[in-house]
Amino acid sequence: MATTVVNESGTGTDVRVLSRIVGPDGRTVARAATTVAVSEQTTEIHELTVPEPELWDVDTPGHRYTLHTELRAGGRTTDTYRTPFGIRGYRFDPDEGFSLNGTVTKIKGVDLHHDQGALGAAVSLDAVRRQMRIMKSMGVNAFRTSHNPPSPQMIQACEELGIVMMVEAFDCWRTGKTTYDYGRFFDEWCEKDATEMVLAARNSPAVVLWSIGNEIPDSTSTAGLAMADRIIGAIKAADDTRPVVIGSDKYHGVPATGSPADLMLAKLDGLGLNYNTAKSVDGLHAKYPHLFLFESESSSETSTRGAYQEPEHLNTGENHTPGRRETSSYDNNLASWTMSGEYGHKKDRDRTWFAGQFLWSGIDYIGEPTPYDVFPVKASFFGAVDTAGFPKDMYHLFRSQWTTEPMVHLLPMTWNHEAGDTVEVRAYANVPSVELFLNGKSLGVREFDVKRTTDGRAYLETTEATGDDKTFTDGPYPGSYTSPNGSAGKLHLTWKVPYRPGELKAVARRDGEVVATDVLRTAGAPHAVRLTADRDRLAADGRSLVFVTADIVDARAVVVPDAEHLITFDVTGGSLAGVDNGREESAERYQASTRTAFHGKALAIVRSGTGAGEVTVTARVAGLRTGRVSVRATAARETSRTPAAGFRPDPPAPVDYPRPDAGYSGRGDTPPAAMLDGDPATGWSNAFVKQATALLPAFSGARATDWVSYDAGRTRGFDRVEVSFTVDAGHTLPARAEVAVWDGRAYVPVTGARTQWATASDTPTVITFDPVRGSRLRLTLTSAHPGTPKGAVRISRLDV
Repeated sequence: MATTVVNESGTGTDVRVLSRIVGPDGRTVARAATTVAVSEQTTEIHELTVPEPELWDVDTPGHRYTLHTELRAGGRTTDTYRTPFGIRGYRFDPDEGFSLNGTVTKIKGVDLHHDQGALGAAVSLDAVRRQMRIMKSMGVNAFRTSHNPPSPQMIQACEELGIVMMVEAFDCWRTGKTTYDYGRFFDEWCEKDATEMVLAARNSPAVVLWSIGNEIPDSTSTAGLAMADRIIGAIKAADDTRPVVIGSDKYHGVPATGSPADLMLAKLDGLGLNYNTAKSVDGLHAKYPHLFLFESESSSETSTRGAYQEPEHLNTGENHTPGRRETSSYDNNLASWTMSGEYGHKKDRDRTWFAGQFLWSGIDYIGEPTPYDVFPVKASFFGAVDTAGFPKDMYHLFRSQWTTEPMVHLLPMTWNHEAGDTVEVRAYANVPSVELFLNGKSLGVREFDVKRTTDGRAYLETTEATGDDKTFTDGPYPGSYTSPNGSAGKLHLTWKVPYRPGELKAVARRDGEVVATDVLRTAGAPHAVRLTADRDRLAADGRSLVFVTADIVDARAVVVPDAEHLITFDVTGGSLAGVDNGREESAERYQASTRTAFHGKALAIVRSGTGAGEVTVTARVAGLRTGRVSVRATAARETSRTPAAGFRPDPPAPVDYPRPDAGYSGRGDTPPAAMLDGDPATGWSNAFVKQATALLPAFSGARATDWVSYDAGRTRGFDRVEVSFTVDAGHTLPARAEVAVWDGRAYVPVTGARTQWATASDTPTVITFDPVRGSRLRLTLTSAHPGTPKGAVRISRLDV
């Protein structure tokens, strides 16, 4: 133990340094004391032995020790300090991957930005703990601090929960990525900041890696070699016990021998790869057998909680309709550089020497609004969990691969669909057999095969080829990622289910025994607000937080998946700290007393008051039963002196009528409003083109059906609609155009419909029907050439 003693008295003196280690059970297990003469500053070393130490591990995070340090001068205590730490051993091996306390352990990691959703960048230990508990429940055992040193609270949470950490310093060096980036300060501050990062975290048993940066522009330049030397030197001077790595997108191919990219790797102990194909990973391992490899950013699949689109496509087009900017949760919405979660997991799983992966990202974060960069989209779509802390389906995919407690999860995660729909139902599970029931009738059993990696580890996978990797051009499954053992299956089970309302139930079995179930029920009309707190007590210190989930439920307590009610929150005995709903496309304020539900859910973050008693949260929605929940606040020794801010309502902006809408828009320049703007050069279109990725080719194809609507904002009569369709290389007349009118509760098909089809592009097709009254009119359009590029539909003008 090294204790640095600073004497600021101006006079040299003898100082007694006492060190005492207290074990997890509160007993002293080792002690030492020496006297040292201190004039200005001296470092004293104590060597203490802990007999039969209890090892800190991902499964035994409570095995932590505390070093109590005391300084005495002139017979009195002048300073004390407590340093928590753990005892553990670990190793990163180029051939065997990562091991902790002698046990080979895959890195099952996530990347997280530092924001806390509605709380912004302000650090709260309660919020950090909640984030990491959610991650731990997904099976996470590792966390990469992308791309900045962690807060002390984050280090504490990872220690408490048993999560190892890759601590990262920079997102750029001298060459910045934005105008006001760190590059302005690099030359003066890089060593100081790297040293401070290490000193702040080196006593933690959770920290196992130091990273000198992420996707650094300078890292593969000649000038960058000297920059790396400065950072590495500073890190190793402060701690030479941990490996030094970099997270990089520069190694998608093997660099030329002697190039700066090649020489950079000679300085590092390991290499973190961002979005590498399986074949590129294998090539790097062959070229650099002395380096341990892992994926510092994997997948980057984008999804929205509760949104589903085109499961038949491995990569779908984005919906650009304002207010509907959501991406599919079938693990099939990808940017040009990204890969599905299933692909990323299989690539990692199959290579014993690959240390593991860090999923980009564990939780959505504010900023980088990929795949949309338009107001009011404000958050990324990358997370397995949304900003409110509500899991998406991606969470359950990784839970099925990273946990051993029997589980099964159905997606779509709700059972409200349109009459006549055939729904692709999938199950993520970590047991071999799942049977699906609809209203008590079996829809069949689906099973995984039990397979083994080339080094003998068992896993579950289906038999059918995935078609997910164009770089595999030969072998048994061309066009599909193929494991070294020759398999190319999926990590989910599939049923095609003709929709019927009621109950959909998955029953998972192992050796014939039911070990897990998942049940979906069709939701009825909204009935009440249900509140659920994540804890039943908290400290009355004015700082502690309780996270309260608000669900819009029907009379049978089923969450209503399309509910978007405005919820008003009130708190007694405490105050609101923020509100959220996980919606990436939202201009609602986080600091408000109201929030609209998103797919039936919202979140209130509640701060305790400074008096003991009940903290009560009430949620009100016009026309629904009020929700209420209370938690107990216990007296605290210290309380916040800063008064809580009062939040005001933030109601949605009024809607301008008439209001056009569409279920889907293929591009950002074809919004529904273009149907009503009077300009024949603009229009709504459902045509999309999906660019190629590293694994998948580009494609375009018409959706089978889509709808557009006209909302008058008041009840009126309808008896005709004129719609001008564009006919060109990418658009044709629809095969059918069906009209329905909103009666106040549902869209009702019109009667007596007669269609006079236009004979030229952008001229009116006239649909007349029996007079009917309502506030909205909807056109459902069926493609004449579904799945082909020319089968898309475009409307240049809509008149009702």
